[in-house]
Amino acid sequence: MKYYLAIDVGASSGRHIVGWREDGKLQTKEVYRFPNGVQKQDGHLVWDMEAIFAHVVRGIGEAIRQFGTLESLSVDTWGVDYVLLCGDTPVLPCHAYRDARTDAAIERAHKAMPFEELYRRTGCQFQPFTSVYQLCDDLARGRLEGVTDMLMLPEYLMYRLTGVKAREYTEATTTGLVSAETGEFDTEILDALGLPKHLFPALTQPGTVLGELLPEIAAQVGGSCRVTLCATHDTASAVEGIPMEGDAPYISSGTWSLLGVKSPRPLTDEKSRLGNWANEGGVGYIRYQKNIIGMWLLNRLRDELTPTLSPAETMELARQSRCEKTVDANAPAFLAPASMKSAFDEALGAPLPEAGDYYRVACRSLALCYRDALRELAENTEKSYDRLYIVGGGAKNELLNELTAEATGMRVIALPIEATALGNLKVQMEAKA
Repeated sequence: MKYYLAIDVGASSGRHIVGWREDGKLQTKEVYRFPNGVQKQDGHLVWDMEAIFAHVVRGIGEAIRQFGTLESLSVDTWGVDYVLLCGDTPVLPCHAYRDARTDAAIERAHKAMPFEELYRRTGCQFQPFTSVYQLCDDLARGRLEGVTDMLMLPEYLMYRLTGVKAREYTEATTTGLVSAETGEFDTEILDALGLPKHLFPALTQPGTVLGELLPEIAAQVGGSCRVTLCATHDTASAVEGIPMEGDAPYISSGTWSLLGVKSPRPLTDEKSRLGNWANEGGVGYIRYQKNIIGMWLLNRLRDELTPTLSPAETMELARQSRCEKTVDANAPAFLAPASMKSAFDEALGAPLPEAGDYYRVACRSLALCYRDALRELAENTEKSYDRLYIVGGGAKNELLNELTAEATGMRVIALPIEATALGNLKVQMEAKA
């Protein structure tokens, strides 16, 4: 039996899942889970990369303890964020995408190359935290001086495991610097923005084997195995993990809801730009999708209003509510408020009577965001869709699924599976050693 390990690091938690094929079916077992979250440091939001890496290593050790020899492992994370290196030394802190440090950098970047041109070249949607703006901020602050490498988070974690520095295609397409036409970093953008070209070498495709665990890591975890690049952007892996029939849109529902469809080619036309649709890398296709705020709303509300209740108990309160109000869930006010309840109160014009009312408003508002995005998707792709696949943690939210089906008129196929880990495992199992 060959065993593979998917290490799926999310913004709020990480998990290690072992997979193997038995009787023609993919079997999985979660062997380790750990909490994650942004830290505050010197007025900025940052990631504790040493703590994350320690958990990554600990989970590998647990997988080997339970299953013995591993054939391969790979790491996926969210997009956009990265670690700068001077040789082998990280340039810390590692800023988190929710840190509000890019306002001035956005203006400078768009003066050097207007967003219309950036979008035409990359098909990357506008988000204030996209890597291109973070890097422009680093450049202005002198943080790129002497820097030899920029590694996206999964690349950095696998570099720490193997000593190999690789740049993986699907993760790179979240930077706003990859040409939609060539699938490589766009040197004209780099020149226009003044970003050092040596930080952006040729990209590597999912399924590439990086090598074996470093001897010191192997000794620490109790064994060695090869390390393979999966589709390291977690949504790219999630889409690979969906058992999808035919051509249908998907929502990878977690902290963010990533709604989109597989496309054979990038769509960088004016309608796509105005709708803020992204063209991100998949395994042999483009993920034409957009970011919609997701479980972040409900999780933050629960932290404030009913922290002792489980998600299921929270949704039972929402079912009991009859509140029919909604908010624009994608408004900037909900991105990183000090108080999510206060952000809702301000958007609604007054506080709501019960905690369940807030949860129902959040669910109804998300369902309407999905409806509007699906209408745009059908128009932009010139196709009609009657099914919607929902995977990830949000797929367990039955009320939200029901409200989504009601709002969209589509058949909602909710698959409460670890789609990201399944996609991660699939690419590893199909990789050539």
